[in-house]
Amino acid sequence: MTETALDPVWIRRFHDGPQHGTPLVCFPHAGGAASYYTALSNTLKADVQVYAVQYPGRQDRRAEPALSTIGELADAVFAALRPLLGGPVAFFGHSMGSMVAFEVADRMRRRLGTAPATLFASGRRAPSAYRDESVHLRDDDGLIEDLKRLSGTDLRILNDAELMEMIIPPMRSDYKAVETYRCVPGLRLDCPLVVLVGDDDPTVDLDEAKAWSEHTTGPFDLHTFSGGHFYLADHQEAVAGLIRERLRARW
Repeated sequence: MTETALDPVWIRRFHDGPQHGTPLVCFPHAGGAASYYTALSNTLKADVQVYAVQYPGRQDRRAEPALSTIGELADAVFAALRPLLGGPVAFFGHSMGSMVAFEVADRMRRRLGTAPATLFASGRRAPSAYRDESVHLRDDDGLIEDLKRLSGTDLRILNDAELMEMIIPPMRSDYKAVETYRCVPGLRLDCPLVVLVGDDDPTVDLDEAKAWSEHTTGPFDLHTFSGGHFYLADHQEAVAGLIRERLRARW
């Protein structure tokens, strides 16, 4: 695989990492962008080549319509990543990104007969652990209130009407994708699965996190960190260390 083979519209690289070893593809959360993973990429650059997915509808892709189902996102990301999937590759998804990564991994299983070296699922309950949620149906103020609840968006942005006018449409599409997603009953991968959660995350409890173990026939591991939904901001080094350890060991 050559660097130029990857679609630069969908797949971003912030730092030059090693050419050997297992690359890591990072999937952003609802409303998030590839740039969310700049810090993690910088922390890992000596050991792991990190790529990040850029969904349509945000930042430099804001003129494009956002996709409103996990299936559409997974199909598009799978196609964009196809040149990378001929060799070992690991996935890291946070929140909605965990669901997209999971579905891309399932497409690898069904279409290529392969699997990620490891799937890291962060800040999200298992695909089969549903809650009755309808934030995407709220008005703009209701959507903003949920963003404040999760504490992942700078209050200066939330209070900037012009910025929010650009952010809310793709955010609403992402919330719709997450809240209407239904996993195929009994769907299991056959790769190692590492789950990471904040111990004060309102979107996932420990039982819902442990339920990820039902979605792989491979090894399963659960790690909790102090903090809420965006615990990663305070535990960058620890998360990076876990990724290095798992990719080095390859289980």
